[in-house]
Amino acid sequence: MSPITWRPSIIRLLRYAWAAPATVIGLPCIAAAWLTGGGVQVVDGAVEVYGGLIGSLLRRGLPVLGPAAAMTLGHVILGRDRECLDHSRRHEHVHVRQYERWGIFMLPVYLAASAVQYMRGLDPYVDNPFEREAFGEAENCDAS
Repeated sequence: MSPITWRPSIIRLLRYAWAAPATVIGLPCIAAAWLTGGGVQVVDGAVEVYGGLIGSLLRRGLPVLGPAAAMTLGHVILGRDRECLDHSRRHEHVHVRQYERWGIFMLPVYLAASAVQYMRGLDPYVDNPFEREAFGEAENCDAS
């Protein structure tokens, strides 16, 4: 019996590379969670980090963004705890795919989209087109 080998496609590697600048921002969170009692797991090509210091920061809230159950930085998904990740996994994986499409531009374009919604008198989170896509796709997955 031959060992199973993993051979990622060139397209997949390019997606990881294109999203890498944001992923690099999320990588220190792995150690921050793990060293403070949190956990780390890999699910569908993304590193999920939860609990410990990361869980506390997400509960307390990040500057401007406020509290969150989970958030995504490239191929790193941060969660308050394992349950929050289980609940928001489909939504956050839509954001992973968005990072794969937008690459280094994802963070500034996301923040700009939120600012535009705020200036229009709308909710900068709920009305952000990136969030609307994530909520829509996650709902469609739940319905099937």
